[in-house]
Amino acid sequence: MANANVRVRFCPSPTGNPHVGLVRTALFNWAFARHHGGTMVFRIEDTDAARDSEESYQQLLDSLRWLGLDWDEGPEVGGPHAPYRQSQRMDIYRNIAQKLLDGGYAYPCYCTAEELDARRELARREGRPSGYDGQCRTVTAEQKAVYEAEGREPIIRFRMPDEPITFTDLVRGELTFTPENVPDYGIVRATGAPLYTLVNPVDDALMEITHVLRGEDLLSSTPRQIALYKALIELGIAKEIPAFGHLPYVMGEGNKKLSKRDPQSSLNLYRERGFLPEGLLNYLSLLGWSFSADQDVFSVAELIEKFDVKDVNANPARFDIKKAEAINADHIRRLDEKAFIEACEPWLKAPYANWAPEDFDRAAWEAIAPYAQTRLTALSDITANVDFLFLKEPVQDEASWAKAMKGDPAALLTTARARLEAADWSGPDSLKDAVLKAGEEHGLKLGKAQAPVRVAVTGRTVGLPLFESLQILGKDRTLARIDAALAKLAA
Repeated sequence: MANANVRVRFCPSPTGNPHVGLVRTALFNWAFARHHGGTMVFRIEDTDAARDSEESYQQLLDSLRWLGLDWDEGPEVGGPHAPYRQSQRMDIYRNIAQKLLDGGYAYPCYCTAEELDARRELARREGRPSGYDGQCRTVTAEQKAVYEAEGREPIIRFRMPDEPITFTDLVRGELTFTPENVPDYGIVRATGAPLYTLVNPVDDALMEITHVLRGEDLLSSTPRQIALYKALIELGIAKEIPAFGHLPYVMGEGNKKLSKRDPQSSLNLYRERGFLPEGLLNYLSLLGWSFSADQDVFSVAELIEKFDVKDVNANPARFDIKKAEAINADHIRRLDEKAFIEACEPWLKAPYANWAPEDFDRAAWEAIAPYAQTRLTALSDITANVDFLFLKEPVQDEASWAKAMKGDPAALLTTARARLEAADWSGPDSLKDAVLKAGEEHGLKLGKAQAPVRVAVTGRTVGLPLFESLQILGKDRTLARIDAALAKLAA
């Protein structure tokens, strides 16, 4: 059922290149918003000056645009809750931190790192929870004066309630966290810089976010944020606590969580390989969700129509590059011919193309395109599949040569050349018949007979349909390449 009041957010930090786990989170939020006719808020969490970069910020915007994941509020779009970069909202956080202090919801903590480490170690040895022990909860004015005279600069801690916190996760059901496992936590550094634990829920409250869909790794912070939300509601800052849904981990090789360091996690990898945005989004949506028991390939429109976060599986999802490629290949085959030809264009030019620009033959490319479309896994595959048409000589793949040129290839090629020269070049069937007959003369079936011809003409043992390729390449160039192969065999 549509609900235009739905407001979700995607709030990445601009550090490094976008990765597929991050995109999966963006996709689920976007699909949920679009399904309900709600609002997608794009917010940048850029308060870590040491790690954030403008380059990464621009990559985030560019990546979402490429994928077609548009946003209703955020950078370059604006909205009623601007600004949408946390680095531009510091006065807001300082003001709210002070209100939390004044209201008794937070307090200054003067404990040093060494003191905290020592008390944690003691708690571990005694078998007690090792989180913050509330030492400064009841610090007196006199003690504060002593600490400050010592030069201690306090952090600000949020005062957690002394009763359990229970909430219903949209993915995992009802969850309860007991007080001993959710101790008081820092919300502002000693430097005055606000922490994620403050700015994230404050922004969600001020931007009236109704549903927080995020990774499972943030589940442990949810009870803390719920407690903070309750304080913000009492202070008149927030209206309601959002619903939370924690998305399953995306696993990589060796049963480990897919990390930014894993090569296959980089969004740029799939973009450079020529994955279609629709194909990649289709696959990423299957990491924790399913369209139906018998359908893995679907359009973005179908995803929006069907998506509900309540159908997300809590179990970890495994990233399978082979399945991603297979789904992308299906989306390539779904393109109409004109769209396919246009989509391949970047990979027919430098730096991908290994032929001179003036040797590119558009008529030949458009003739071969329908045969290529059914065989590509990613658009970048097109370059190696059609380079034989535009290179003056085929690539020199010695492994392919060694594999194909076994037995007496010169005799077979000589016979095949003669039959091809006499064949009708108006269609591929007569060319196929010529090579078939040449093979029969030498006791070879078509598969064995065509292998030396393919390598002589294209340079590779695997490629597009051979006889259609020969026809498009043309009689003169085909025969010249067979002559060159015969000369190489004779050398």
